[in-house]
Amino acid sequence: MDKIFELIKEEEVRQRNTLMMIPSENYTYPEVRQAVGSVLMHKYAEGQPGRRYYQGNEVVDAVERLCEERALNAFGLSDKKWAANVQPHSGCPANLAVYNAVLTPGDKILSMFLPDGGHLSHGWQMPASTPGEPDKKVTLVSKIFTVQFYHVDPKTRVFNYDKIEAQAKVFKPKMIITGGTAYPREINYKRLSEIAKKVGAYYLADIAHEAGLIAAGANKSPFPYADFVTMTTQKTLRGPRGAIIICRKEFEKDIDFSIIPGLQGGPHLHSIAGIAIALANTKTPAFKKYAHQTVKNAQTLAKYFVDKGLDVVSGGTDKHLVLIDLRKDGTNGWIVAWALEKAGIVANRNTVPNDSGSPFYPSGLRLGTPAITVRGMKEKEMKIIGEWIFQIIDHIKPYKFPEKSEARAQFLKAYREKIEKDKFLLGIAKEVKALCKKFPVP
Repeated sequence: MDKIFELIKEEEVRQRNTLMMIPSENYTYPEVRQAVGSVLMHKYAEGQPGRRYYQGNEVVDAVERLCEERALNAFGLSDKKWAANVQPHSGCPANLAVYNAVLTPGDKILSMFLPDGGHLSHGWQMPASTPGEPDKKVTLVSKIFTVQFYHVDPKTRVFNYDKIEAQAKVFKPKMIITGGTAYPREINYKRLSEIAKKVGAYYLADIAHEAGLIAAGANKSPFPYADFVTMTTQKTLRGPRGAIIICRKEFEKDIDFSIIPGLQGGPHLHSIAGIAIALANTKTPAFKKYAHQTVKNAQTLAKYFVDKGLDVVSGGTDKHLVLIDLRKDGTNGWIVAWALEKAGIVANRNTVPNDSGSPFYPSGLRLGTPAITVRGMKEKEMKIIGEWIFQIIDHIKPYKFPEKSEARAQFLKAYREKIEKDKFLLGIAKEVKALCKKFPVP
């Protein structure tokens, strides 16, 4: 057996015996994996269905058209008013394709501040370390466009739309973007659309995380308020890795041209087939039930942490994710995430609003419920998992993260070695494995 297949088997075992609680990860369907591994991966199909640059595309044209239809159908949209492009390889290229379609270099973008929960693809640039110096242009988007960020309220840690509107009126952006990776509350799409119209801006709603919840009616929809809506397909939609752009009909040609020849060559037809299957499943009663349970589970987990005295950002959640600020507990996301993994609970460190840490050593912990809900876990299991997480946070408090950067490498090495043999963490790992056996991966 090739070593790669041995490693794939190891990963399969890891996923089976641990709790997948990174909000952007999920288990897809067996039939999606079958489609993604099919002969469709052999085909080149540059261009759009019916307008390809290569021959032999009659079948794959039908595949892509069906996926486009299902994308609109998933969100209850008419093909007379909206258009879907299912070719972006992932979320970042999807967002870049929208910018490329309607903006010119130097145009202004107003998007959410990354440490407050925004996303790199919305134009992240590092604030200058010294007053008066320019920001460090980290992303390609920030190097092409003029980007400014709006923030959450420092106290409530949710949006103050009046302040966003005031900022937009002064900045006068050409595009306003909402969405991100760690904002646990619903977004008022209608209000953002009104703000965009007042300043003459396009409105892009990035629903990468919430797409499945929106399709199922568990979260509010950005339609009909946004001009463009982008999403990834592997998160709450439960599809393979990929992305979709849905735009108002008048922008269809601009988006198609932006994808090819603007940014990409041939689309990944095998992934598009898998996306089509996942989109069809959003219309089933089982998926709708799953999406609503995903939110219930996250809310149960958030309430449990609040009751235990942890600092849950915004005091709860409306979605599939929970964000904890660990500073009042004397620790940070890096220390807790490694301990959780050793105990069989896979989450991720994350920045929090007003973070005093760095992006690599942030103060927060981000947890999600999409994948464990797929396994059939409900409120009862959330309380069990919540107690394990609370106990682990309490257990590792004696490990103090060094303030001086030069001392961190040695500390981190020693810490990793220490928790490898930590009997408390290994004990919870056994309990986690037992729980996982009761709720097998589909």
